[in-house]
Amino acid sequence: MPDAVLHNHNDAPAGANPQRTLVDFITGTTFEQLPPALVERCKRHILDTLGAGLAGAGSQVAQDMTRLLATEGAAPQAAVWGTLQATSARNAALLNGIAAHALELDDTGGCDHSGAVVMPALLAVLPLCPQPVSGRALILATVIGYDIARRVLEACGGYSIHNGAGWHSTATCGVFGAAAAAASLLGLSPVQVSSALGIAGSFSGGLWGFIHDGSQSKKLHAGRAAEGGVLAALSARQGISGPGALFDDRWGGFLATFAAASATPAALTQELARVWKLERCSIKPYASCRGTHAAIDAAGLLLDRLNVGHREIEKIEVRLCTFLNDMCGNANLHTLAAAQMSLPYAVAARLVFGHAGLDAYGERERRDPRLLAMMARIELQVDPALPSDGEPEVTLHTREGECLSLRVEIALGNPANPVSDRQLRDKFLSLAARVLPATQAQSLWARGMALEDEADIGALAALLIPSRKDFI
Repeated sequence: MPDAVLHNHNDAPAGANPQRTLVDFITGTTFEQLPPALVERCKRHILDTLGAGLAGAGSQVAQDMTRLLATEGAAPQAAVWGTLQATSARNAALLNGIAAHALELDDTGGCDHSGAVVMPALLAVLPLCPQPVSGRALILATVIGYDIARRVLEACGGYSIHNGAGWHSTATCGVFGAAAAAASLLGLSPVQVSSALGIAGSFSGGLWGFIHDGSQSKKLHAGRAAEGGVLAALSARQGISGPGALFDDRWGGFLATFAAASATPAALTQELARVWKLERCSIKPYASCRGTHAAIDAAGLLLDRLNVGHREIEKIEVRLCTFLNDMCGNANLHTLAAAQMSLPYAVAARLVFGHAGLDAYGERERRDPRLLAMMARIELQVDPALPSDGEPEVTLHTREGECLSLRVEIALGNPANPVSDRQLRDKFLSLAARVLPATQAQSLWARGMALEDEADIGALAALLIPSRKDFI
């Protein structure tokens, strides 16, 4: 363990180089320091991301990018989940990251979509590790990746401020989490880890421009961040240097460039190894932007409390903050990506179909006359007084004149209102079984839930690949 290990003095002293502090954390943290509850939660997020990635492997955007990149000249080293293809570590990280985020089913609340950034990076570098990787090493690297990615976002001022400025934090901040996770698994030295973080800063990017036309670039962001993190870690291992004070307040620094007016540098190291950022992450029960989930929950609860069916609903009012309206207030349904960012669609789907899962977002469902009629009854009311991180209030009006309002403050899937193990297992198996035999999906779940006992995760990783006879 390095001499200057942060775990004995969790908050960096005034004037300390925060990058060095993060390096100490990445290289000095051990599995034994992780609270047991954090280990259990980490396994859930690992499996949730793998399920999302397996299902997303069949999405159009993932298949298109696979065809584009799988034939690149690098010798195949890493698997493309849910397929029989292998490619370079960099391309595998990109493709699996795209797949994990393609269907809006991956976790949230980290960088924001940490699972779809960290897990593809880790499994991409797995074949390049100098020795067999244990389940404990994978859990540790995952926790570290989530932590670093979120800390960079908080140092930018937080989700609402950074994303409100037009940056997509999954891409801009996620690349640091991918680099840190990959560096941990590869066993890089402190000097190499510092270079990996410094190089990752030059690979940062990602804009919210997709929100205006339902384009697919958002799906690429998680993959691009995972790829950037892998490339940063491998470059550092090769001896390429990166800036050693990237987060300092000076021209060309990350925070000075990406968050000049909102930077909070102390957030990079505050309560490091005491507050674990993975513990704040949510697992999605619905196939839509997390910003829609509280409204989905509220609509379902109101329907039950009024004891009516969707045909008896006359009008739906949703009072929401400006930030959420800008992000999810659209009624654009011409692409899956657009519909998944639409709060009116999510609420209408819950009312008409009884759920907002992946099957509620098919092309046929998006054209359903009942769904379109329900959306026409939804009125969004922007309240500038609501905080940017506030949840919306939903009001249902019935044809009989009844009216009831509800704001769900903690949506299902939030750490304070988690999905049950049964709900998570059902979600994972339903997604993984889209590309894997049911028995193989069940084996992957079982081994994942006992991940800390795996001496070599190679066998678990192999379960992400269908057999040739099953694939055909």
